[in-house]
Amino acid sequence: MWRQDVLGPRWQARDLAVPADRYGEAVATLVRPEPDGRQRPGAALYVHGFVDYFFQTHLAELWRGLGRDFFALDLRGYGRSIRPGRPPNVVDDIAVHAQDLDAAVQAIRADHDELVVMGHSTGGLIAAMWADARAARPAGPLVDGLVLNSPWLDLNRGWFDRVVTTRAVHLLARFAPDVVVSGLAAHYGRWLHDPDGGGWEYDLAWKPDEGFGVRARWLDSVRRAHGAVHGGLAVEVPVLVCTSDASGPPNRAHDAIDRTDSVLSVEQMQRLAPRLGHDVTVVEIAGGVHDLALSPGPARSRYLDAVRSWVGERLGVPG
Repeated sequence: MWRQDVLGPRWQARDLAVPADRYGEAVATLVRPEPDGRQRPGAALYVHGFVDYFFQTHLAELWRGLGRDFFALDLRGYGRSIRPGRPPNVVDDIAVHAQDLDAAVQAIRADHDELVVMGHSTGGLIAAMWADARAARPAGPLVDGLVLNSPWLDLNRGWFDRVVTTRAVHLLARFAPDVVVSGLAAHYGRWLHDPDGGGWEYDLAWKPDEGFGVRARWLDSVRRAHGAVHGGLAVEVPVLVCTSDASGPPNRAHDAIDRTDSVLSVEQMQRLAPRLGHDVTVVEIAGGVHDLALSPGPARSRYLDAVRSWVGERLGVPG
């Protein structure tokens, strides 16, 4: 069932069966480092963002150091889960990704008693909405803690786009759901993989600088999720939200791209994070970029240390 992953012989992947959706048959992909023979009662699951997939292998070292096995999930339509005949990175409603998370959690919980979910950007929004939706289970929450890395909690635009354009997108989602209404600015992606910039290596077919186009139906579902966050979620488990300490222009290259969040608004994230649940800790990472795990060395270390500290204080050693 497990096979060698595209990351190489020390990594494994397996397909997870998930229900078909409006765009056809679908699959989600679970990834893990090759087992090292140790039995760990706890686990961590990483959920990527939009126009993204899992390649941040150093996160496995973080979580194994915290006494937890590490897994990552490529959501349906992303990265390893892209399939012929389906448009990449598209679902009719991001809520459908709860099925992907359910499948991953079922597989992980078969051998682990505790689970922490780590979500980045759109993955942070998806993870928070999933945890909120599953909070009322009679058997208790499916997750023991959330770690959110620059979660997308609001539209990083002015009032007109957040209100008027959002209403227009809602109408388009009904009458022209697949029309492309926006795109991804390429400056951050170019910096990430530029050898003279971030220097990170990843598959540009799965994570292109310009993205794949933002469709009306998809964006409408994101804005509805944002509305739910504004109204307040009820995540029952401890939540850590980490952000950069400053935002940069989200639509163009600039001199501070290596030390600011140049995709989302830090102010929005910090203001809205307390609405996720009753136990939310917000930590600011000086010099961090949008994916804090891909920040230049000092900021990346500060981020990983913040996660270690919070997990140690709030969740302790599993078992």
